[in-house]
Amino acid sequence: MKYLISFPASAMTVSAEELPAVSDASHEVIREAKEAGVYVFGGGINAGVAPVMVTADGGVREDTYPQNMEFTGGFCVLDLPSREDAVQWAAKLAQACRCSQELREFHFDPES
Repeated sequence: MKYLISFPASAMTVSAEELPAVSDASHEVIREAKEAGVYVFGGGINAGVAPVMVTADGGVREDTYPQNMEFTGGFCVLDLPSREDAVQWAAKLAQACRCSQELREFHFDPES
């Protein structure tokens, strides 16, 4: 199963002095996930680029769904055998990022 582990930018309340250590620690967890063969994709949302809505006819406008106005921060997708494993990886990321992580499970789709 694939799991989304994420946090909003506002959850990470570390000082500027702590940020390099947090970055190093989180990158170490990602390297560990890659070495374990469970890493799918991850990154941070670029808050400097406004989201856009794209319509079915290809129209584009600067906008977002109201519930996603605060969609910022970092995330990763891991492919893991169980929810218990996902909780363990989320805990590693919470420790590295110094903030709680949200864990969500993707629906199984044999096409993805």
